[in-house]
Amino acid sequence: MINGSKMWITNSPSADFICLLANTSDDKPHINKSLIMVPMNTPGISVSPPLEKLGMHSSETAQVFFDEVRIPQRNRIGHEGAGFMMQMLQFQEERLFGAANMIKGLEHCIDSTIAYCKERRTFGKALIDNQVIHFRLAELSTEIECLRALVYQATEQYIKGQDVTRLASMAKLKAGRLGRDVSDSCLQYWGGMGFMWDNPVARAYRDVRLVSIGGGADEIMLGIICKLMGTLPGKKS
Repeated sequence: MINGSKMWITNSPSADFICLLANTSDDKPHINKSLIMVPMNTPGISVSPPLEKLGMHSSETAQVFFDEVRIPQRNRIGHEGAGFMMQMLQFQEERLFGAANMIKGLEHCIDSTIAYCKERRTFGKALIDNQVIHFRLAELSTEIECLRALVYQATEQYIKGQDVTRLASMAKLKAGRLGRDVSDSCLQYWGGMGFMWDNPVARAYRDVRLVSIGGGADEIMLGIICKLMGTLPGKKS
């Protein structure tokens, strides 16, 4: 039986099924969780109206409520207590995809900004002719290529079956921070046009902010990286 609620569930208003990580025993936190496939038309499940978000408006997000929801054991994924481990493995894929998904979007921000700055003229010359602008765009393009190299390396190792927790966490961290850096810089060069709601760079500015939150916040990524580097403070005896 499932009781309680889950916040900020992506696509929950339109989902037919959800994959739920739930406590199925009173054992230790890492071994008391199981993954369960839950049909959304199961009695006792209700969904809030879509939440109003800063960005990512193409994807609905809502709260899901469970009131004495009963799910048969045949809906369990894997064996009981293996849910936490499977979820941690899935996070590698999610975080790596999140980083890979950012690359073309950031390139589009820069390309559209270059096109605008070539057309927009101030003080008798194109905006792009200002060194502060074309140098900054060159720096950001270089950073995107660094992210691409990191994603490619992590993906290659993942395909080979290697543990890419460290690289996936680094890629996720870098993608979120670079997304903010690129979109903010590009928006600045659009001037007042960049502050308009329907401007593509303004949309990117809103949407990419989620990358540093969803799928594990930046602070979680830093904690994972530090743990794998062996730099976290040891437990007090």
